[in-house]
Amino acid sequence: MRLKEKYIGDRQFYHRLFTVMLPIIVQNAITNFVSMLDNVMVGRLGTLEMSGVSVANLLVFVYNLSIFGAVSGAGIFTAQFYGKGDEEGIRHTFRFKIMVATLITVLAALLVITVGDDLISLYLKGKGNPADAARILSLARAYLNVILLGLIPNALTQAFSSTLRETDKGVPPMVAGLVAVAVNLILNYILIFGHFGAPRLGVVGAALATAISRFVEMGIVMIWTLRHSEQNPFIRGALRSLRVPGELVRRITAKGLPLMANETLWAAGIAFLEQRYSTRGLDVVAACNISNTFFNVMAVAFIATGSAVGIIMGQQLGAGKIEEARADAPKMIAFSFMLGVLVGVLYVGTAFVAPRLYNTEPGVRVIATRLMLVTALFMPVDATLNGSYFMVRSGGRTLITMFTDCGLLWLVQCLGAYLLSRYTDIGIIALFTLVEAGMLVKVAVSLWIIAKGSWARSIVAENA
Repeated sequence: MRLKEKYIGDRQFYHRLFTVMLPIIVQNAITNFVSMLDNVMVGRLGTLEMSGVSVANLLVFVYNLSIFGAVSGAGIFTAQFYGKGDEEGIRHTFRFKIMVATLITVLAALLVITVGDDLISLYLKGKGNPADAARILSLARAYLNVILLGLIPNALTQAFSSTLRETDKGVPPMVAGLVAVAVNLILNYILIFGHFGAPRLGVVGAALATAISRFVEMGIVMIWTLRHSEQNPFIRGALRSLRVPGELVRRITAKGLPLMANETLWAAGIAFLEQRYSTRGLDVVAACNISNTFFNVMAVAFIATGSAVGIIMGQQLGAGKIEEARADAPKMIAFSFMLGVLVGVLYVGTAFVAPRLYNTEPGVRVIATRLMLVTALFMPVDATLNGSYFMVRSGGRTLITMFTDCGLLWLVQCLGAYLLSRYTDIGIIALFTLVEAGMLVKVAVSLWIIAKGSWARSIVAENA
């Protein structure tokens, strides 16, 4: 087989990929763009306010990834049941998502309420004014207290939206997301700065706007799904009870628990890395916030590609098209890599503009720009890893994905960051670059696993 035939698909291949990918890109792009505007608005208040919200959102990030892992574990079965044409199976996985997402949300809220201050304080141990650290802690705590209001609607939205995407209904969640971010943006403008007669609430206003938008998004997704039962047969009778066959619970748990643990541990690993970077000073906390905010906006393309890869591969495997999935794998990886190159080039230009949008010190802007340039360098690697992760996961190989994703993150990058930050005096840019280079180990292992081909299997056929 020629290289072109192996790594480049035909028109039908890209049509299917873009059909699944584009709604996810649009929703995530606008969501992250509004989050960026939210972040910039808070950044206009000052460095301390920006740092407080940044630290609080690191904890929210761990929660969000835990929810994502929980619904994705069941989502592997949803996509394959859909490929098989099993509506009852989809209905059961949907119920499972609701229960586990709600449970995680309750546990997360209890954790924030009881030990939230201790978790925030982990990021405030670097060089800087103790009074500034105390102020950041107070702001982060106030932000989290309000954000808790939006956790339950967020959990339910994820259960509904993931099921719709896995059954080729990606547009309604996209529309709901667009409306929600519009509400969030308008309320941010009103509540953060006190426009139109509203009180000037600062970071609390930003949190309140986010919480309200979560309820709006949940309402739209739920109402559309319930009112279009002919397009969503799984919803018929789905909410009359939460019964899920015990055997299916066992199967989903066996496949999904490692995935949920992976997402939680991966998010915790990212939060750990940010904590190690913060030991280089409070200025680094603010600079990392700027870099991460714009990364989330620019990376939506290859992140959405990964989601599309998982859905398409899952449907192929559920339909028994094992060889077709294996043949499409190199094309998916090649597309992810090239998309990463394109996004990386665009990110270089962003690095010289984005930090200037914030009302912060010149030193913070310089650090942020340099962090963004290093991030741009490794974006093709990041994009390839993202596609590889969803591909291996689509075949139910969750233990393998757990090792290649969060396992190698902790063994290579987190361990390296700990040793370098604790036992050397290297600056933040060198530290960040060396830690990012650890992704090369992860991508080498992931591509080797994909080349073997054992990841491609139908778990619903096996279960039957």
